[in-house]
Amino acid sequence: MRRCSFIVLLLFAFIFVLANSNMQFFKRKHKTATKDSTAVNDTILRDSLGRIIPDTLRMDSMQLAIYHHNKAIDDSIKLDSINRTKKNGIDAPVTYTATDSLVYDATSKVAHLYGNANVKYETMDLTSDKIYMNLDSSLVHATGAYKDSTQKELTGTPLFKMGNDSYESDTMAFNFKTKKGLIRNTYTKQQDGFLTSELSKRNDNGEIFLKHGRYTTCDEEHPDFYIALSRAKVRPGKDVVFGPAYLVVADVPLPFAIPYGFFPFTKSYSSGFIMPTYGDESTRGFYLRDGGYYFAINDKWDLKLLGEIYTKGSWGLSAASNYRKRYRYSGSFLLSYQDTRTGDKGLPDYSKQKSFKIQWSHRQDSKANPYSSLSASVNFATSSYERNNLNSLYNPYTLTQSTRTSSVSWSTTFSSIGLTLSSTANLAQNMQDSTIEMTLPDLNASLSRFYPFRRKSVAGKLRWYEKISVSYTGQFSNTIRTKEDHLLHANLIKEWKNGMSHNIPITGSFSLFNVVNVAPSFNFQDRMTARKVMRSWDTATQKEVADTTYGFHNLYNWNLSVSASTKLYGMFIPSRKLFGDKVQAIRHVITPTINFSYAPDFGARRYGYWDSYQKTDANGNVTWEQYSPYSDSRYGVPSIGQTKSISFAIDNNIEMKVKSDKDSTGVKKISIIDNLGLNMSYNAAEKERPWSDLSMNIRLKWWKSYTFNMNAVFATYAYELGADGKPFVGTHTEWGRGRFGRFQGMSQNLSFTLNPEKIKKWFGGGSDDDADDKKRKKNDPDAEGVDTDIESNVDDEMIEGQRGAKSKQKRGKAETDDDGYMTFSMPWSLTFGYGITMRENTGGTFNTKTMRYPYKFSQTLNVSGNLRISDGWNISFSSGYDFDYHKLSMTTASLQRDLHCFNMSCSVVLAPYTSYNFTFRCNASTLTDALKYDKRSGVNSAVQWY
Repeated sequence: MRRCSFIVLLLFAFIFVLANSNMQFFKRKHKTATKDSTAVNDTILRDSLGRIIPDTLRMDSMQLAIYHHNKAIDDSIKLDSINRTKKNGIDAPVTYTATDSLVYDATSKVAHLYGNANVKYETMDLTSDKIYMNLDSSLVHATGAYKDSTQKELTGTPLFKMGNDSYESDTMAFNFKTKKGLIRNTYTKQQDGFLTSELSKRNDNGEIFLKHGRYTTCDEEHPDFYIALSRAKVRPGKDVVFGPAYLVVADVPLPFAIPYGFFPFTKSYSSGFIMPTYGDESTRGFYLRDGGYYFAINDKWDLKLLGEIYTKGSWGLSAASNYRKRYRYSGSFLLSYQDTRTGDKGLPDYSKQKSFKIQWSHRQDSKANPYSSLSASVNFATSSYERNNLNSLYNPYTLTQSTRTSSVSWSTTFSSIGLTLSSTANLAQNMQDSTIEMTLPDLNASLSRFYPFRRKSVAGKLRWYEKISVSYTGQFSNTIRTKEDHLLHANLIKEWKNGMSHNIPITGSFSLFNVVNVAPSFNFQDRMTARKVMRSWDTATQKEVADTTYGFHNLYNWNLSVSASTKLYGMFIPSRKLFGDKVQAIRHVITPTINFSYAPDFGARRYGYWDSYQKTDANGNVTWEQYSPYSDSRYGVPSIGQTKSISFAIDNNIEMKVKSDKDSTGVKKISIIDNLGLNMSYNAAEKERPWSDLSMNIRLKWWKSYTFNMNAVFATYAYELGADGKPFVGTHTEWGRGRFGRFQGMSQNLSFTLNPEKIKKWFGGGSDDDADDKKRKKNDPDAEGVDTDIESNVDDEMIEGQRGAKSKQKRGKAETDDDGYMTFSMPWSLTFGYGITMRENTGGTFNTKTMRYPYKFSQTLNVSGNLRISDGWNISFSSGYDFDYHKLSMTTASLQRDLHCFNMSCSVVLAPYTSYNFTFRCNASTLTDALKYDKRSGVNSAVQWY
């Protein structure tokens, strides 16, 4: 049965094969006829290339499936080849426009663009008067058009931009595919410099190769100077490396050439070498200084290492760093070390000094932490550093600086409990005698005022005891005063002065009859110290003997006081017949204050704060010397003697109200006397001289820019003559003898600045337009500097003149008057400062008739001025006169000239010694260290030879 089934299946398969029309097994061979062949050819389909197109209508389902499968494979292969070809061509659309006309040549496939033509492709942007673009070769050619028939000057020259770089040229050719270009007479800006060349070639990496180029930092079309480059390679945004080059100034080649060099154009934060400066110093020889390396560590901080070396053996190193974290903190640090050697080794004049300097400035941003802050201002240097530093030798202010101060402070606040903790380190340095006074640390803890008896939920008025407040202040301090070479060797217990203090004030504020303000207070202070010095008298040596012991010692004192004050108002309306209606009223405000204070006598022996010893001199005279064993403690010792003091104070204020058309209210207040105060006290516990001196102060605000303030003291007790005829302060008052209190002296400083604007204002020549123009300049966001609106000796016109040469908008523009003539303007300013001090000359001859010492006057006069001859020319000077020594004080003068690309400055010191400093250098930061000339006077130049 199986055999029969298999035979039937094979038979059916054979029949199906024979049924195929393409099978040639049983076809007869016929002679080909021309007519038949023509009919066959008509049934065969061909494409445009002559290839046979299969007839899918005659295919069965299996053949059709195979055909579609093979065709999909062929189409995918063809698509890959097309994509591969496209990748090697133009990857993005090319946009081009022209304002005049656009001509396309279909034969050569070249587009001609005329009139402000523009072509954009990816990041490339090309603008020119004429642009020819070949779409097949992706080549663009751009050039300008001649301005006139002379054909000497081109207009609409190509401007090529690729990313952040731009190039100007006369003609330019650029290939889209290779991104290579050929440029003639190119002009490009790189950072602070400008590059031009006759022929330039750009490769696919963006690098430019120049031939016969120029590099300058002058932004003029015809530069004041340039460096001629025979060959150069420019890496935009990085650097330019050039071969033989020479300097040309005002089109005159100078004999200053270099075989090769480079200029960095790095816009990013990067490291690099710092070129040193060279010169000659008379005592140390030739030098190379301020050369080293700059480390761009990251965006938050950097490091600059510099060195200096002299031919006679001196050398120095310095490290400077700046750090900044946005919205957190910022600061700078400087550490400098110098090894100075002068004279010849082996000779008596040979000396060797080692000195160093530390500067640290730190500031915390207010937004970083509102409850904690850290700040530092450190400026420490050994006394010999400034004398050996080359920059300080020609800076009179640095060289003559007598004191330096440094401080580092930290504080944190716990707002929930009102507690503030702070710590400070202070350093005061005397540069004349190398004395140092240092406090390390100074710890403070303060608790803000709180009301212990106040209810948590207050309803209605406060009760009297709810107005009582308490606060606390604690302090720990450790300080020393010594020489700078002994600071690190000082003993912490024996030589450092340390201690602790606690202060607890209790205060209250009440109103009596709603008129008088009463403020009682109680203050408790506690002191802790570790040193106690007992003193005695040695009769044999006739010297005081001190015995110092160390341990814990506690001292306290307290006092209480009650003050009462009120205000009395008086109004005076002047007569309209005498004063008219201009003056509306005059108001007089009197503020009397009375205060009573009490403190026990802490000099009593039961407290143990004060002691005494018997002193017997060589003649056998016996006296008792009183002293305190704790007088050297950090926070002092409670005072000796009881205090029952009543003080009186009266303050007066007088104002006048007048009509005003300028004020919106129609009236304005004028201060006649801002404050006139008197203060005096009476101590009931003092038996001999209970009255204090009379203190007076007056403050007048008659001018907007100046406030007159003067303090004066009048002595209460008169001079008396002793048995030896020498005057002394007695127990009788000046008032009791019919005289006013003895004038003790006063001091006053006056300053005034004179300039053309003030003279015009005085004589009516000023106008509101000038004020509006000045206000406009002040509000100008592009203007440099900060106007603090404070009257000073800084001439704003001079500052404008210094910047005028750098401003392209103002350069070359002259102001004219109404008649069209150029206005004459030479801004200047003069500042006068005068100080006078008047005091009793107790070293003078006493006048027995008036019972007075003569008064001694000390006067100082300072003058400084600025003169701007023209834009860029500035002259300034400062001087003074010392009336005590009858000679000029520090006198300096300086001259500055801005030469557009260069800056020239000369400064001289005329008194008390003479020196000069001349500098001529390029303004651009990239060339300021290379193109410069410095000339300074030597240290021995001021020696006068007789």
